[in-house]
Amino acid sequence: MEQRLHVMARAQDGVFSAGDAMALGITGNDLTALVRQGTAMRLRRSAYVLTDVWEAADIGRRYRLRVKAVLRTRPGTDRASHHSALSMFGLGIYGAPLTLVAVESAVAKPRVRPSLIVQPPTPADGYRFGNLRSVNPALACVQVAARYGFEAGVCAMDSALHHAKCSTAELHEALLHVPERQRRRARLAIDAAEPLTESVGESRTRIILRDAGLSFVPQFTVRDGDTHLGRVDFLVEECVVVEFDGQVKYAGAAGTRALMAEKERESRISRLGYEVERIIWSELDDPIGILRRITEAAHVGRARRQARLR
Repeated sequence: MEQRLHVMARAQDGVFSAGDAMALGITGNDLTALVRQGTAMRLRRSAYVLTDVWEAADIGRRYRLRVKAVLRTRPGTDRASHHSALSMFGLGIYGAPLTLVAVESAVAKPRVRPSLIVQPPTPADGYRFGNLRSVNPALACVQVAARYGFEAGVCAMDSALHHAKCSTAELHEALLHVPERQRRRARLAIDAAEPLTESVGESRTRIILRDAGLSFVPQFTVRDGDTHLGRVDFLVEECVVVEFDGQVKYAGAAGTRALMAEKERESRISRLGYEVERIIWSELDDPIGILRRITEAAHVGRARRQARLR
């Protein structure tokens, strides 16, 4: 690869545009050759990423690379919006298509193109990431709730509040910048948001518990006498510990040690009289099954407690 383009791309998180290349004297034919060689990948018209950077990235980072690459092909006043803005801040995304980049631009009405949606600008303050722009986190969350629904909005808002990227008051202020007919669903998401929630999986789990009308305490601290056993994701119906398990933390040798420590902690929690239910990502698509397990565990937990009191 042309060394100057390689240096430029590395400095831009691995992405570059055809315009970036042209400024270095690299033609469209040269770019086509780089793609054929496997050195670079074309993400969209005029938007490119270094192949090794792309292949080393997980799904969330790949989407962020896509957003950054596309923004480099747009006018400098354009800015990422919706879930594309969330990705710029490293916030949780659920329920929004990671094949679609959303931007605000100087247009009179929304335009939908393959892999890109362009909408008129909002007057809300934005952020800069070097020479790239984004709407602010509160507006991005509200936009996601308005377009993609309650669950998508709650996951985004939980993440933004947990990482202190915005406040509840700022979320309410951002409501003024989405169409009035879409504000109700965004407002419901704001009311349900919980800053203690640490992941999208926990957000989705909490929504299931909430919709079922179960009583629960998020991030509950478990103690064995004076010994602090740590926080659990949820204590449900006062007797069932519910943990969302992303499993990533158990990879490799260090992960094996972490898993063993987690098993020991779980045993100690069980000896205190709590039932323990672990939920993994794939199970979140079967909320009825999750509720059945928790309900059964609560029944067992209450029976165990009654037996202890006899």
